Amino acid sequence: MGGELLPPDEAGPDDVVLAWQGADVVAVRLPQLADSLDRILAAMERERGKPLSELDRRSKQEAVRILEARGAFSVRHGVETVASALGVSRFTVYNYLNREKEA
Repeated sequence: MGGELLPPDEAGPDDVVLAWQGADVVAVRLPQLADSLDRILAAMERERGKPLSELDRRSKQEAVRILEARGAFSVRHGVETVASALGVSRFTVYNYLNREKEA
């Protein structure tokens, strides 16, 4: 997920502090959801061996389904980010999403 380990005394209010036998050992700073979306898109490109924009229509539809399952569209500007990565319009992404819901 791209978390960062920090000394416990540097933990912020949104960080997770892990303790071992009653003593704080390490803090974990999780990335913002928007950063996670970029990481997910990059991982999908690595898995497929080419930019998502070069996928055929069926593969793009599958990518949208996977991204929806991973929560990509709960992120602010998620649809726009995914549309840009796929090389399609927002309208097309919404069509892919609606198609999945109808099936």
